Amino acid sequence: MRDKRLSKLAANIRAERHRKGLTQEVLSEKADIAIRTMSVIENGHQTPSVFIVYDIAKTLEIDINELFKGF
Repeated sequence: MRDKRLSKLAANIRAERHRKGLTQEVLSEKADIAIRTMSVIENGHQTPSVFIVYDIAKTLEIDINELFKGF
């Protein structure tokens, strides 16, 4: 069973990406993250490092805490 926090993080990343009107491919390219890595993170199948979460937040131009909402 996946950790609920991981599922919430994945959902928050996906929601923010949609709000910004970005595809996974564009977000991964801008954040310098492999598209496959972005996909497994956003689907809740991989726990990203804090550095990757920071890069995603920075690319989305949001505070990193926004990605941890609802924990």
